[in-house]
Amino acid sequence: MPLSVSHLVLRAKQLEIEAVRHLAGRVELADVIGQLIHALQRERGATSIFLASGGQRFQAERQAAMDKARPIEVTLRTLFEQQLAPAQGASARTLSLMAWALLGLDALADLRTQIDQRTPTAHEAVAAFSRLIAGLVELVFHVADAALHPGISRLLVAFVHLVQGKEAAGQERAVGAQLFASGANDEAEQQRVVHLIDAQERSLRVFEEFAEPALRARWQQHQLSPTVAQLERLRRTLCTTKPGAPLDTALSDTWFAVSSERISEMGRVQVELVQSLRRACQTQIEAAERNLQDSEGLLRQLRDNPPPHSHAVARFFNTNEAPDAAPALATPDQPSVSSLVDLLQAQSTRLASMESELEAARRALHERKVIERAKGALMARMGLTEEAAFRALQKASMDHNRRLLDVAEATLALPDFAFAPPASTHQK
Repeated sequence: MPLSVSHLVLRAKQLEIEAVRHLAGRVELADVIGQLIHALQRERGATSIFLASGGQRFQAERQAAMDKARPIEVTLRTLFEQQLAPAQGASARTLSLMAWALLGLDALADLRTQIDQRTPTAHEAVAAFSRLIAGLVELVFHVADAALHPGISRLLVAFVHLVQGKEAAGQERAVGAQLFASGANDEAEQQRVVHLIDAQERSLRVFEEFAEPALRARWQQHQLSPTVAQLERLRRTLCTTKPGAPLDTALSDTWFAVSSERISEMGRVQVELVQSLRRACQTQIEAAERNLQDSEGLLRQLRDNPPPHSHAVARFFNTNEAPDAAPALATPDQPSVSSLVDLLQAQSTRLASMESELEAARRALHERKVIERAKGALMARMGLTEEAAFRALQKASMDHNRRLLDVAEATLALPDFAFAPPASTHQK
């Protein structure tokens, strides 16, 4: 059968539906990853107190967290396996990030055994869990970056920044619990808490910008709760106590409880966001299917009742025709070429509108990527910690009165020798 306009128009709409179905599948993948991150975050926090207390406390909490995480891990492994099917359309980058996450999951059993034997320090265990979770968070960001529908993309941007903010909150819970349980403040861990508070604020600002109004209002209302006020008081204790000074070990339970309540609220918001994403995908699929049916009907009319070719062309190209003259529209029995032109124009206009709406979501994800890459460059080239690398970017931003994104881009543009230590001026 020869190629026709109708074939192309209908196939375009069919591909649009397939793309949204694939996106709906990625939403389900992101949901399970988010669930596993939440469970591992709680296990990490309980583990930090378990190890910092010499195995005397939080064993039951740690066991409960492991019991919660294991079945979710099984589900995620199944979803990873399904992504290997060609029909899923997984990219090489997606599969590579899955492989990285799977590498961490495969090492989890051995890590848990070492923790049972209290081999690692609390700091080492927190770092190990954080590396695993970082790989899962990166996979969620990749899923969001692949979205092609503005309404869904905005929700995905809100989702991934909530996940990132929640991970910073989870790390803060683990580090703070470790400090309180140890009974003494530590300067390096104290600075880590400050960095994590700042990281949460940055991620949650983006979440609020892209979240639906009702969800944004709910989160903002939670910030006024007594639990958050109590958390702020405990944060001040950690951040203002001099390094080496004693901390009240009894506060570790309180810290863990209030931190966990805030993280649990983030988890509840995350669940609602996933529900919104599911609804948005379903709405998009239903709308595209209706459009497909409308297109099929119009094109069937055009095929079954072709208009007089010469008259249609004459009307379409008649530049002298008055604007209010009778247009070349279809009658019930005789559709015209202009009907197909209207269909193509409407589809082009809708795609152009989607592209402009997607730009805001792409900018948010691009900024995050550039800043993360700049941090990684500073860490690799200058041997800085993640917190120190970000503080260096922040300081340069403030000193030069430039956006953090601009500083990050400039950092990435610098040659390797710009990061080398200054040569000694001593002459031998």
